[in-house]
Amino acid sequence: MAVAGILLIVAVIIAIDVPPLLRKKLKKELWIFSILLLFGTALSIAQVLNIKIPNPMDWITAIYKPLSDILEKLLK
Repeated sequence: MAVAGILLIVAVIIAIDVPPLLRKKLKKELWIFSILLLFGTALSIAQVLNIKIPNPMDWITAIYKPLSDILEKLLK
C-alpha cells in the first residue's frame, strides 16, 4: 500500500513538473530531474520495504577504521 502511495505521488510530481520542461525543451534539466526523482523514489521504496540502505558514514568508518586501529596501537 505504501509503495502504491509513493508511486502515486511520483506520478503527480511528473504530471506537474515534466510538461513545462518539455515545452521549454530543457533536456538537461529533464535528465537531472528524472535521475533525482528515480533515485529518491528508489530510496523511498527501499525504506518502506525495510531494506537496509547503506549509510555513507558506514563507508567512511570502513575506510578509516584500519588507520584508526593503527593509531590506537601506536598511542598505547
